[in-house]
Amino acid sequence: MTVFRKHLFDLPKDVIYLDGNSLGPLPRAAKKRVAKMMQDEWGQLLIRGWNDAGWMSQPSRVGNRVAKLIGAPDGSVVMGDTLSVKVYQALAAAIQMRPDRTKILSDTGNFPTDLYMADGLIETLDKGHDLSLCDPADVASRIDGETAAVLLTEVDYRTGRKHDMAQITKIAHQNGAVMMWDLAHSAGAIPVDIASCSAEFAIGCTYKYLNAGPGAPAFIYVRPDISQTIEPALAGWLGHSAPFAFERSYRPGTGIERMRVGTPPVIQMAALEAALDVWDGVNLQDVRLQSIALQEVFIKEVEARVPALTLASPRDPAERGSQVSFSHEEGYSAMQALIARGVIGDFRAPNIMRFGFTPLFIDENDVVAAAKHIETVFAEHLWDNPEFRKRSAVT
Repeated sequence: MTVFRKHLFDLPKDVIYLDGNSLGPLPRAAKKRVAKMMQDEWGQLLIRGWNDAGWMSQPSRVGNRVAKLIGAPDGSVVMGDTLSVKVYQALAAAIQMRPDRTKILSDTGNFPTDLYMADGLIETLDKGHDLSLCDPADVASRIDGETAAVLLTEVDYRTGRKHDMAQITKIAHQNGAVMMWDLAHSAGAIPVDIASCSAEFAIGCTYKYLNAGPGAPAFIYVRPDISQTIEPALAGWLGHSAPFAFERSYRPGTGIERMRVGTPPVIQMAALEAALDVWDGVNLQDVRLQSIALQEVFIKEVEARVPALTLASPRDPAERGSQVSFSHEEGYSAMQALIARGVIGDFRAPNIMRFGFTPLFIDENDVVAAAKHIETVFAEHLWDNPEFRKRSAVT
């Protein structure tokens, strides 16, 4: 079954958008939902909106919708804060579960913020924990009886390389380690079944494949059997069991509610609620199959037209997520030249040209047209224009 539903998105004309893996496009329904929230809820209800419009319950209500996209049960996912905060929360809870161990294992392909948060947590705790990094291919063999927690991003942000979630989680548990997955490049892109693999924690963002907009709230999953006993490292007042009792001491909320921290971003959450409507009736297995088909066409077309580019993603589609990366020493300026021609991907240092494939709004015609533009950029050396060499703050 086709999942193509471009009509649901407000995309600029004459643009081929291959960067939904970094920031999803605007769903048309989100504009209406946010306007309604601002006019009818914030505008008319004022502070009554927390009760009458359901703002206070929104993080859990929306969390249940996200849960369906990552194979989690109701009541195991809550929204709020940023992905960095959720990484900190989950990792802090994970290492508390293994007080006799000090090794935290991750890989060199992990997104830097995950590693920064781990470094900061280790420094704050000052209990001798160590962040051990290895090549992504070596993770399974590096998990041992000294490992407290394994922190991995399922899909590598640079290359699209995909870890085997079920197998690595199994090995982690065989060695008594707690497993934590970052689903930033998985949720809405590939089928995820976090419950069946029994990982203790998962976190992710909603502004990529879930199309909730820049700065959209993150999510955190906690396996239901441990959610009532984990100790939240960030004791925010909305994670309190009775926040409006204004007690001096902290009493964590029930289950996943204890992983709430600050006031939820209600306007952004309204955009997310509308964005999730796009997924009604969509089978993620179909999304995956069509994404792979588009990627395969793209790789074939680009390699035939531009032999100067080197495939940086795994050749086997089963081993990559929903993106394709090519490397080239002039990757940054080449990407700027492409963007100027209406083909939007992005660049990741040191030399990666990254292209995301979302079959909700990308089809084969777009893919072939994009490859032709890439051919022109390199055949005519358009990347050598000084204008395209100027580095912007965001690449």
